[in-house]
Amino acid sequence: MEVITRSVVACPNCGARTEAEMPTDACVVFFECESCHTVLRPKASDCCVFCSYASVICPPVQLRQDCRRAS
Repeated sequence: MEVITRSVVACPNCGARTEAEMPTDACVVFFECESCHTVLRPKASDCCVFCSYASVICPPVQLRQDCRRAS
């Protein structure tokens, strides 16, 4: 399976969209919006910011791994 490593994060506060590279071996639990500087955190049901606010879920979840155990 090909893993996608680029995703677009949409800020729930201001709506700004930022393309970002996702790590393949770790969770991203903090992501600062470049526009309004809100620090995004994952929703309670998600492992990382990409799974909560991005166009593509994180690589470990794409591979059906637990993102928190990937690092």
